[in-house]
This record gives sequence, structure tokens and C-alpha cells, in this order.
Amino acid sequence: MNSYSQKITATFPWIVVMFSFGALLHPPLFTWFQGSMITLGLGGIMLGMGLTLQPADFKQIVRHPKWVLVGVGLQFIVMPSLGWGLGKVFKLPPFFAVGLILVSCCPGGTASNVIAYLAKSNVALSVCMTAISTLAAILITPLLTSQLSGNYVNVNATGLLYSTLKVVLLPILLGVILNRYLPKQTAKILPFAPALAVLLITLIVASIIGQGKEIILDSGVNLILALICLHLTGFVLGFLISLGLFKNWSVAKTISIEVGMQNSGLGVVLARENFTNPMVAIPAAVSSLIHSLLGSLFVSLFKNKN
Repeated sequence: MNSYSQKITATFPWIVVMFSFGALLHPPLFTWFQGSMITLGLGGIMLGMGLTLQPADFKQIVRHPKWVLVGVGLQFIVMPSLGWGLGKVFKLPPFFAVGLILVSCCPGGTASNVIAYLAKSNVALSVCMTAISTLAAILITPLLTSQLSGNYVNVNATGLLYSTLKVVLLPILLGVILNRYLPKQTAKILPFAPALAVLLITLIVASIIGQGKEIILDSGVNLILALICLHLTGFVLGFLISLGLFKNWSVAKTISIEVGMQNSGLGVVLARENFTNPMVAIPAAVSSLIHSLLGSLFVSLFKNKN
């Protein structure tokens, strides 16, 4: 990663904050980034992840399969359970409750890898967990979302599955193939991939927040509180459970980050493509802002503790 890209990556949480507040102050600054551009943006992020993956990265699974299994297990047990429960505790309207459930059922994203790097955690494990949870999400995210949202709306699990295949599996596979067969060309692109991912994530988040400005300002307090509870509890439980199991501070930090942070961009795209009410995408967009801020707090608290 070159120094310019590294600086952009390091300031990721603050870039998200600035873009989000900019979207609330003047939505047209960012609402032009919408429709198919959001889907393509997420595809670009997934492609970048695929470009970084090599078979050697998955040796973490062979060496320490329990680390990965526990982390991914917590991701898809703790977070969806919290998402479903918090929707009821805060009495969210159906479109927010479904959006909260959807984002809680999403896998880890590239943002968690950035935070793991900044917190001086086990980055290889973070990337490995993100990759495994992302591939698992192709089936698990549609299934969990449809099951947990049953009391609110009828969810098209097949549509969610198709969307996940399109915006997750295909770009990642393309990235892996390019990395395998065009290594020299890939090596030239890779230094810029993290910075591009940061830009695309922030554009997606700012666009959705700008489009939902009125409803966020009018009735978004309970949603924001629910999302703070979701991610904060995910960080805490992920850390305490993994520390208790493995007695390894670095591993516990990494699993905590992976559990507490979701691929909110994927949540936005799945919501936009599979639900008629555009407000279902709002929780995923706000989620990105909140987990980025909490991730920054995590970095400041734990980066010097190994």
C-alpha cells in the first residue's frame, strides 16, 4: 500500500463521518450516486477484496480452524439475534426493523480489515474471517433475514440469494482469478484498492443517508440507539467470548472487530434490490457510520495492547 493510499485508509472512519454529515446538510452532493452505481460500487469493493486473496491466506484456517469457526459462528449467531431483539426492544417501525435485521445478518466487510490493521490486530486472520463469512453469507444472509423478518414482511429469499451471488461471489471470484493469472497487472492495482474501497463505501453510505434525510432526522433516534447497541454489544461479546476461549489478546481483538462490524454496503444493496420501501436501506447506511466510529474508539483503546 503506498503512503497516499495508507493515509486515506487510516482516516476511513472520519471520511465516513464527514461524508455522512455532508449528506444531511446538502443531500444533492451525494444522492447522484444511486441505483446501479451503488451495486457496481459494492461490486468494485468485493473485486478489490478478491484481488488481495491467495491460497496462502487460507492457511489460517488450517493452522487455527477454531479461531475462524468461532469468529464466523459469533458473526452469524450473536449479531442476527441482537438485530431481531433490538428491533423489538426499541419498537422500530417494520421497515427499520427489517433493515436492522438485514444488516445484522451481513458478513464482515473490508472496513473491519482496515480497523484490524489500525488496531494492530491479526490482519491475516481478519481477512480470512471476512472472506469465509462473505462466502458463507451467500446462503446464510438470505436464509437468516427471511426467517427473522417473517413477522414484519414477506422476504424473497431467492431474490436475496441472487443479489448476494451477483455482488459478492462473482466479483470475488474474478479478483482471485485475476490475481492468479495476471499477477503483474494485479500488483500494480493492489496499492490503490484499499483507498478505492474507502471512497466507494463512503459514497454508498452518504447517498443512502442523503436520500433518507427527512426520516432520519424525524424518527431516527430509536434506530440510532438500536444500532449503537447492536455494534457495541457485538464488539464486547466478540471480545469477551473469544478471550475466554483462546486466552489470546490479539485473536480476541480481531474476532471482536469482525463480529462488531458488518458489511453495511452489502446490506444497502440487498435492501435496495429486494424491498420496495427504500427506507429498509437506511439502517445499513447509518450502521456503517456507527460501526466506523466505534471501530475508531476500539483502535484508540486497544492498538497498544497485545
